[in-house]
Amino acid sequence: MTFTNPSDSEIYAILANPTTVAVVGCSDNPDRDSLRIAMLLKSKGFRVIPVNPQLEPEALRKQLGECCYPDIEAIPGPVEMVDVFRRPEHLPEIAEQAIRKGARILWGQLGVVNLQAADRAAKAGMTVVMDRCPAIEYRRLF
Repeated sequence: MTFTNPSDSEIYAILANPTTVAVVGCSDNPDRDSLRIAMLLKSKGFRVIPVNPQLEPEALRKQLGECCYPDIEAIPGPVEMVDVFRRPEHLPEIAEQAIRKGARILWGQLGVVNLQAADRAAKAGMTVVMDRCPAIEYRRLF
């Protein structure tokens, strides 16, 4: 299977229409890209929900205004986009959780590429973006 990211206009549409995004692998360390990108998305109007089983529920309340959850399915209410800061081998299970949650977009950060997960998510009707960073895409497209 080959994979092609959505067009620039599709990525623009994703980023131009803030929604609820689960940031999987979100860190509480301000030096980590996951927290910086989560805060950028929040500043652009997204509701950002951190997902990290290693963190306490209140770990990111001050920065993001939301509880931290151990996995996508533990989040109450709908999630439109899942932004992944985990190694590529974790993407298939994250994609399955995103599908079960009803997410519309699976976004793998730079270096997060897994063709099996992309194929499964696409077959479930999701838009899949891999090996891209929202911060870079914002600078490039807006």
